[in-house]
Amino acid sequence: MQGPAAPGSPRGSPRGSPELFRKLLVNQSIRLQRRFTVAHPLCFDLENGFSSGRDPLDSCQSGRLVQTPGQHYHRHESFLYRSEGDHEHSSKTASQNSSVAIDLHGEDVIVTPFAQVLASLRTVRSNVAALGHDPGSATRKQLLRTPPCSQTAPAEDAGLQLVQETLQELDWCLEQLETLQTGRSVGEMASSKFKRMLNRELTHLSETSCSGNQVSEYISQTFLDQPAEVELSRMSSEDDPAPMSQISALRGPSLTSPPTAAVPRFGVQTDQEGQLAEELEDTNKWGLDVFRVAELSGNRPLTAVMFSILQERDMLKTFQIPADTLLTYLLRLEGHYHADVAYHNSVHAADVVQSAHVLLGTPALEAVFTDLEVLATIFACAIHDVDHPGVSNQFLINTNSELALMYNDVSVLENHHLAVGFKLLQAENCNIFRNLSAKQRLSLRRMVIDMVLATDMSKHMSLLADLKTMVETKKVTSLGVLLLDNYSDRIQVLQSLVHCADLSNPTKPLPLYRQWTDRIMAEFFQQGDRERESGLDISPMCDKHTASVEKSQVGFIDYIAHPLWETWAELVHPDAQELLDTLEDNRKWYQSRTSCSQPTPQAKSSSA
Repeated sequence: MQGPAAPGSPRGSPRGSPELFRKLLVNQSIRLQRRFTVAHPLCFDLENGFSSGRDPLDSCQSGRLVQTPGQHYHRHESFLYRSEGDHEHSSKTASQNSSVAIDLHGEDVIVTPFAQVLASLRTVRSNVAALGHDPGSATRKQLLRTPPCSQTAPAEDAGLQLVQETLQELDWCLEQLETLQTGRSVGEMASSKFKRMLNRELTHLSETSCSGNQVSEYISQTFLDQPAEVELSRMSSEDDPAPMSQISALRGPSLTSPPTAAVPRFGVQTDQEGQLAEELEDTNKWGLDVFRVAELSGNRPLTAVMFSILQERDMLKTFQIPADTLLTYLLRLEGHYHADVAYHNSVHAADVVQSAHVLLGTPALEAVFTDLEVLATIFACAIHDVDHPGVSNQFLINTNSELALMYNDVSVLENHHLAVGFKLLQAENCNIFRNLSAKQRLSLRRMVIDMVLATDMSKHMSLLADLKTMVETKKVTSLGVLLLDNYSDRIQVLQSLVHCADLSNPTKPLPLYRQWTDRIMAEFFQQGDRERESGLDISPMCDKHTASVEKSQVGFIDYIAHPLWETWAELVHPDAQELLDTLEDNRKWYQSRTSCSQPTPQAKSSSA
């Protein structure tokens, strides 16, 4: 139904008259904006919605941040903003891009399909409104660019052109709507599109070099929910496996030291409390040195950070959490993180907790979520990797592990982390939620489960697509106000917040980022050694003899971290601009070292 696209445009029609298209948008006051208000009705109830008699906007003033237009920084945008036809152009891909994505200014580009449909329908409505004006009215003549004294023929030609453009917009919208399937969310439309785009990027990357191919395979298998087809291990199972009804790896209280006297200031016994206090003064700042906190707290960074944050947020008083019970639980929880795992240990957990704490406190979100939602978020971060064995979900599946069997190969580790985290609450003097109401406990558990399951990296693209779709849809339909007035939208933002905190390393100061890189690569190489010893195919980026640390980080930033943080920054604009700047600086640092980096046969993965 559509004609050929104009040169350089993924779609035809309205691109032939961008000035008219922009004029229609401006005249109808639907100019899209990158920044918008996040409004929160404080009376929102997780189970029942709004309190009776209250309007969603009645009490959102404390949660609303009216952001005035500010300076925009020219920053490299992620691959999400490239046309789908950048690598290969076809009439099919041409029809899948709304005119909004080309004609608007760069900061206003819409890339998710459902938001494009909405924006395109608004254009159609504007066109129809223009055509519906009295033929002789000044408004109609202005929209049709017809001088008052001109002949009727030019006006009719302009009107016919507008009709054709409107029909083409409708054709495109209908084509998009026809692809919707029963039970398929609009977020899946964006997810499918983003996966297609990322696959093209990864195909191009894999053709550049052997290391590029390995980075491409790693990103595809880890973040696209596309596990490689491998021959399963023939290793025999244990002679006497634990009963499947039991949660494995739970340990007794002998591994922790619950306090019997006064509760320490930061929950940990240390003779360096003064220095620890100085470090924890930065708890509200992005880039806390959790490695230093670990040193000063006797390798109890999670306990120290959690105890400090919950006290600062007055959560112990709000939810009547006894300090000794909190400390007993935190020590036991931290004891179930493996100190011999290079990356997924309690230092990482503490870092994610503190990062989420800072994100929750940004101006755009600081008054948006309820105390129960904040408590659930911080708790989810604390348990999100507990008892992590230092290997991937796919490794557990490939080796027929007990956990993979128990959880049917679905988000194996994430389900296990949840089970351990909640099971530990049942230990003596560990139920920190005992004074919550039954309704609060059920709500908190529901939220924690949703957030921790979303940390499964194979769900990354779906989570990104859902967030991007929500942000852009609200921009198109809500005139700059994002009202989180239902559980689905609220938990989606919280899931994305935890996911961002979990993938925040590239946004931290370079010295911290390099330490995290060393640790994750060491963990990858340890898994690769185990795969080599077991006769399994070595997973991408896990072969210490061939992996390129620097190229892996450039690829990770380009295709995973940057699109995610770019979208988050759009949600909370302008609160995350400095993080994007740091992300770009860190990418440049690793990029500058790719030309001189060579894989070494050492397990050491130093990036210095």
